[in-house]
Amino acid sequence: MTDTSPHLRQEVSIDQQVALRTAATRLAEEFTGVYGAETIERFLYSSHDQFATDSTIPHYLPLLAERFARQRLQALARVEGHHRDGRPVVLFLCTHNAGRSQMALGFFTHLAGDRAVAWSGGSEPGAAVAPAAVAAMAERGIDISQEFPKPWTDEVVRAADVVVTMGCGDACPVFPGTRYENWDLDDPAGLDLADVRPIRDEVERRVRRLLDQIGILVPRPGSPVATAM
Repeated sequence: MTDTSPHLRQEVSIDQQVALRTAATRLAEEFTGVYGAETIERFLYSSHDQFATDSTIPHYLPLLAERFARQRLQALARVEGHHRDGRPVVLFLCTHNAGRSQMALGFFTHLAGDRAVAWSGGSEPGAAVAPAAVAAMAERGIDISQEFPKPWTDEVVRAADVVVTMGCGDACPVFPGTRYENWDLDDPAGLDLADVRPIRDEVERRVRRLLDQIGILVPRPGSPVATAM
């Protein structure tokens, strides 16, 4: 469930407090007229707590919190009708949000551009995106090295027109009125690059099919236009 506690549950340094205040100011400017400071701080601080674990590098915590809070606020604005641009929204979910769903997000964003919105999440987010998945996508000219595993939240799921699940089973959220697809794909966790490549290629095939189904036309693989993208 979405956590919107208004207070930080973790001890933070002075530098992190300053960074979070700066992030709150940026978000307030972006969502002027949509959400007030109190709502923004609730989402920012609860997002910070989602990532405040022993394995997280403290220096990056405010940045991760800001990026995640921005996504959640964008989703909430769609759910509440504050933002309607007609673009379809797709959410990719797996267990750790470290391999399959991140590769799907990478392909979808690369191919759809600004014609659609895509997010990803996990039922049990890992510490980092799998290096083999990053390397496999780099071979396709797609950089997912700056992505990070994150949990799904109610507002993100409710904002999606299509939710694609990959191995999270009963842990994946289900809301009425949302289209769901389940992609039966091997988990790339612990695999080397050679073993991840077939999974990557199958993810690309399914993403292309999904884009076609939702009316987003993309070049065929190997075409001059596709190579230039």
